[in-house]
Amino acid sequence: MLFFVAVSGASPNKISELRYAAQKGNAEAQFILGGIYYKGYGVERNYAEAFKWVRLAAEQGFVHAQYNLGEMYYMGQGVEQNYAEALKWYRLAGEKGMADAQYNIGVSYATGKGVIQNVTEAVKWYRLAAAHGDAKAQYNLGVSYATGSGVLKDNVQAVKWYRLAAAQGHSMAQNNLGVMYAKGNGVVPNYTEAVKWFRLAATQGNVKAQITLGLMYEKGYGMEKNCAEAVKWYRLAAGRGDAIAKKRLGEMCANGQK
Repeated sequence: MLFFVAVSGASPNKISELRYAAQKGNAEAQFILGGIYYKGYGVERNYAEAFKWVRLAAEQGFVHAQYNLGEMYYMGQGVEQNYAEALKWYRLAGEKGMADAQYNIGVSYATGKGVIQNVTEAVKWYRLAAAHGDAKAQYNLGVSYATGSGVLKDNVQAVKWYRLAAAQGHSMAQNNLGVMYAKGNGVVPNYTEAVKWFRLAATQGNVKAQITLGLMYEKGYGMEKNCAEAVKWYRLAAGRGDAIAKKRLGEMCANGQK
């Protein structure tokens, strides 16, 4: 996700003023002008021109420009795709405390893009971003603790980080928190609490949660058994092409449950 200032009414005069300031070395003007070309506000969209101005701002230490330059290298927008260069600029922004950049550094280490894969280093950066409230990093930190990837497996810690991300509306964190309650991993087993989190995720369109919520209704786990509700959630997941949901629907219909 790139961060650019929302430019309303990017008139020719406004763009001309920004260009003048940018050419004089004003980093903020360079960054804004880059955003204008990236978004196509008042000009024809031009990623190469956007890259040019964003880079100038980034080289002056403008943190959002450094992050955006990393994104443009990562996606190959306006420049040839280069994961190592992306990581270089993410790191400059991340070292200044930018959570999104810290998260992206973690992902780079976890996937080995632009750097030798190192899940321990990934956890380090996820933790920094998570401490700044980044929901994606909180979720990934939860997964790291749940699976023992880059850190000692600890279900209590996994629940802690899933809960923080789930409270911010992260659907996979909500789903995984539901799983932890259903299985009693890191918490006392509680189907009612599990259903609460599955429902929040399912309502957001999370297919895994929709299937599990359907199963909870079908079996009566954490609530009164309700085959109609089970079918409702299975159908939503099946509509997204999920094979498990289609199978459950077929079996319920074969048994006369609709």
